Amino acid sequence: MLRSILLRRSDGRSLRTLTTVHPPFPPLRTLCTSSQKLTPPPPPPPRPPPPISSSASEKEFRKYAGYAALALFSGAATYFSFPFPENAKHKKAQIFRYAPLPEDLHTVSNWSGTHEVQTRNFNQPETLADLEALVKEAHEKKNRIRPVGSGLSPNGIGLSRSGMVNLALMDKVLEVDKEKKRVRVQAGIRVQQLVDAIKEYDLTLQNFASIREQQIGGIIQVGAHGTGARLPPIDEQVISMKLVTPAKGTFELSKDKDPELFHLARCGLGGLGVVAEVTLQCVQRQELVEHTYVSNLEEIKKNHKKLLSTNKHVKYLYIPYTDTVVVVTCNPVSKWSGAPKDKPKYTADEALKHVRDLYRESIVKYRVHDSSKKSPDSREPDINELSFTELRDKLIALDPLNDVHVGKVNQAEAEFWKKSEGYRVGWSDEILGFDCGGQQWVSETCFPAGTLAKPSMKDLEYIEQLKELIEKEAIPAPSPIEQRWTGRSKSPMSPAFSTAEDDIFSWVGIIMYLPTADPRQRKDITDEFFHYRHLTQAKLWDQYSAYEHWAKIEIPKDKEELEALQERLRKRFPVDAYNKARRELDPNRILSNNMVEKLFPVSNTA
Repeated sequence: MLRSILLRRSDGRSLRTLTTVHPPFPPLRTLCTSSQKLTPPPPPPPRPPPPISSSASEKEFRKYAGYAALALFSGAATYFSFPFPENAKHKKAQIFRYAPLPEDLHTVSNWSGTHEVQTRNFNQPETLADLEALVKEAHEKKNRIRPVGSGLSPNGIGLSRSGMVNLALMDKVLEVDKEKKRVRVQAGIRVQQLVDAIKEYDLTLQNFASIREQQIGGIIQVGAHGTGARLPPIDEQVISMKLVTPAKGTFELSKDKDPELFHLARCGLGGLGVVAEVTLQCVQRQELVEHTYVSNLEEIKKNHKKLLSTNKHVKYLYIPYTDTVVVVTCNPVSKWSGAPKDKPKYTADEALKHVRDLYRESIVKYRVHDSSKKSPDSREPDINELSFTELRDKLIALDPLNDVHVGKVNQAEAEFWKKSEGYRVGWSDEILGFDCGGQQWVSETCFPAGTLAKPSMKDLEYIEQLKELIEKEAIPAPSPIEQRWTGRSKSPMSPAFSTAEDDIFSWVGIIMYLPTADPRQRKDITDEFFHYRHLTQAKLWDQYSAYEHWAKIEIPKDKEELEALQERLRKRFPVDAYNKARRELDPNRILSNNMVEKLFPVSNTA
């Protein structure tokens, strides 16, 4: 799926309610039996002259009939002229999806469609000078221009109705130092775009998140991460950065130039300045061997320390309502033995058989049209053409809140992974990615897990309690629960911040997919997800000192819950130092938005 920021304009028209006109009385009928004598009725009395209002009644009838015809015509015109994309599905169900918008009003949403704003103030400067002029003018006029990247954050942390600035047009590689393995880029460049550009220098990034469409400025500002207990989060790859600030202008930060502010601003959530340029420490490009196999929690406990210490990259995928754990390790290809020659035991079709069979059974149970018997004119894809994640979305969409049904889908997924064991070889930017599936709600927490030499095993205890909670509460939790690890970060606002060099942190993500366009069903899934998330928060977060990823934290609607969250963040992060820097660099808070203001309220008298 192309995950990029979405700008929509719509000029649909609303329908009026159709008024049905009924006659004022039923027709007169006379009934008699065969034994009755039919007596002609007496002649009716002469009819009085029609009342003056009868002509008015005819006019009323014609008026409402005209309204009815107008409503029908408007409805037909709206349906056939509504600007759906060529591949749009279920058009009738989405006829009222977008309200009419003025020509200059943009709709900006994150890729999951879970957060959306409309704004007239969406800026995309092309040069550093343009950006500096924009920030200066916004500061003088006190106009908000919240920095937003590719719009991939599940919580929409970069969105603001008041206005935004996006650096998608500032996406150049400015300098490559092959000897020091460093690259200086404009912050709007996307991860995949950067990796492709530095291939010719035999360089690549040290680590990757699940997807490649993030802008570099955005991925470092929210403290994003990959996996590997020896590898830090991505903000640690930043050697220096150029920051455009409202009050102090443009300046460069590094560990040698104002190191305190440098470390604070590396994971600054876009609130201290607009990151315009970044210098990154890269590594030599290399091929990796990915090994995927299925295990269980008891076996994982026996081998956990070895798995963390001997693999450059490792992650576990837990499948709720099963004892299956999918282990994925990635390591450089051996210079001596080369890539493994093992061939997979099963073909792709054999691996998908159990999932396809469950889908065929389920569409009969739920009386859904079988896409394998589609008509030649149907746009529905053949079931045999769907990928695993597409099949999973379709299965979950049949009954997403039924824990028994979701459990069966998870069991089918476990069978898929058992028949997908094997090796894969490729470049790191190809191997370290992960198909996250379709639109979804996500909550990801980060918590300490001991050291590489002595793991605390708290990470596996967390998972055990989480799985028990899911089964006890009958939560329709889909797969996977993803667990990854990183080293520490020296950025104080990072959830993985630590002063101890050998500390490691575990990151655990829970999800619920949104495999439907039906607004009611999406709302029901959303409510269930937040119930799921609330239970994990109440039972696990404080016990394990777990804090949410900045791109996945959600703002509570309840005032007391919000105050509790603010207090909790103060215990983990240097909120006072962060707010002090905000007051100095952005006194008018033009780079802020509702989320940042609620997470870190600033007193104007402080």
